Amino acid sequence: MQAESKHFAWAAVILVSLSAHACTEPPPLRPAEPDATASSASPSASEVAVTASASASAAPDSTWFEPKKVTLEQKAMGTRVTIVAYTSPEMDETKVAGATSKAFREIQRLEKLMSTWIEASEVSRVNAAAGSEAVVVGPDTLAVIEKSQWIANASGGLFDISFDAMHGLWKFDEGAEERIPKKDVLEKARKLIDYRQIEVDHDKSTVKLDKAGMRINLGGIAKGYAVDAVARSLDGDGVKAFFVQAGGDLFVRGRKPDGSPFRVGVRDPRGGPNDSFATMIVEDHAFSTAGDYERYFIHGKKRYHHIIDPRTGFPATASRSVTVWAKDAFTADAIDDAVFILGPKKGLELVESIDGAGAVIVDSKNKVWTSKRLEAVLHFEHDPTDGI
Repeated sequence: MQAESKHFAWAAVILVSLSAHACTEPPPLRPAEPDATASSASPSASEVAVTASASASAAPDSTWFEPKKVTLEQKAMGTRVTIVAYTSPEMDETKVAGATSKAFREIQRLEKLMSTWIEASEVSRVNAAAGSEAVVVGPDTLAVIEKSQWIANASGGLFDISFDAMHGLWKFDEGAEERIPKKDVLEKARKLIDYRQIEVDHDKSTVKLDKAGMRINLGGIAKGYAVDAVARSLDGDGVKAFFVQAGGDLFVRGRKPDGSPFRVGVRDPRGGPNDSFATMIVEDHAFSTAGDYERYFIHGKKRYHHIIDPRTGFPATASRSVTVWAKDAFTADAIDDAVFILGPKKGLELVESIDGAGAVIVDSKNKVWTSKRLEAVLHFEHDPTDGI
């Protein structure tokens, strides 16, 4: 559960900053920063910045092919989206550039359906009808809400999309205020947070909020769904090697043109924006990170950040960062906030119960916890930096 981020409100956990850095070669790709002025309007294909550059290659022979890297960077869902894809003998630079532009338009389409900052979005219509009637939504919005309910049940409600009842009480983004809301105000809003009061009818494709004043927000999970949508689009168009990054959500397909694997760095939560304390090789897998280090303020020698514990209405205190590794970005994004709030022991129990998932957790005391599935592949460079 996260505090507000413009456009894809509360978007992404802090996740609106990247803790897992995708890279094609050292040094790691710089993390995408949240942008409060990101427009929800969809640019035309000609307005999307797509660049290409030649990558290193071996000495030419009769079968020599010089792969090129095509990069698209654009703002959407309240963060910066980066798509990096490589050409192949079957897919030249023009075809890959067209495929990346097409894939990016999937994110823009999904943003229009799910952003609470767009009045006509499906999620906004569900919120407007709270306490009165069910609203028909499309298959994408329905899938994200159903996945949200799955992790809400699995975490005992620690991930709960109805957290948006607290909208505006904590301000960590646009109009940020170093202000701690009064407990009685938080408690009044907190009583409207209850995933069990979200009625989903799969057959009718409808969603209803049982109580007036309830609000849902998909910012903590929809970017993972969007990253997977980009990956499906690129796969369908025949792109063989790429990575997609949207804030803290990342998916890697294949290997670099020289045959070497992509390497992902796990961000040091008290280090600089490009500092990693561990790395691992990644192929055909996703990462999602929740951290307390981008959208926060320090008051009375205590850090207040955007990942809110629905049991208290205050920022969660068990973790500094959680990086989840999973087969798809949708699942990784669904898990990370719940694990962050649960803390390392119960959080790792949840991760281990999910097929193909793993996690690296830096707890509130700066201790690193690693799930069994990642023990053999995680390479530690140094201990995380300590600090408030």
